[in-house]
Amino acid sequence: MNKKLSVAKIKEYGKELEARVPKDYRHEVYRKGIHLSSLWIPAMIYFGGTVVASTVFILLMAGELLLEYGNYKKWHWARVVFALPSLLFLRNKERQKQHFTITGGVYVLASSLICTLLFSNIIAAISLTVMLISDTLAALIGKAVGQRKIYKNKTLEGTTAFFVSALIITMLFNPLYTFTYASVIACFVAVFMELFEQWFELDDNFSVPLAIGIILTIFA
Repeated sequence: MNKKLSVAKIKEYGKELEARVPKDYRHEVYRKGIHLSSLWIPAMIYFGGTVVASTVFILLMAGELLLEYGNYKKWHWARVVFALPSLLFLRNKERQKQHFTITGGVYVLASSLICTLLFSNIIAAISLTVMLISDTLAALIGKAVGQRKIYKNKTLEGTTAFFVSALIITMLFNPLYTFTYASVIACFVAVFMELFEQWFELDDNFSVPLAIGIILTIFA
């Protein structure tokens, strides 16, 4: 009897949790899963070096732009290739057909290329790792449990998750790049860029790693 009662309570609690999670949460998980799969980028920068990494990013970005433009122009092959990720991973504004709008993937590759060319390999790797992981945690935690709105659709819970995870990531790189007050400043600036993304009208996939890289390079 107690066992059945406990199982029933667990199921009831599970339904309550499900009701609290936004309907588009699964879509966000798919999107951020792709985001996390891009962690090969900082690894390539650090282990592959500037020349190899920048060459790969240029080729991938050119291919991605061609694909997205082909989808916009309704080229058959591009629309077929673009169909699945468009449904599963893209935001509404990225699926618009009235105007040619590049996706977050292009911004990730563009920021990866610029970070590789401007910063040291370790700083570029840190900057992009923070962007990929912290942005993912901010979005998922913010959508799941975020209730205190700060700006637009940004929540205190999601922003806190971004900042804390960014600090932890920079600490984990400590043997390769000493964790100092500069790391804390870089994390604060990254939070600011992510939080006011719409105000700056600059995709956070692009602005966050560049901001971190600039701060860490200045105080290196």
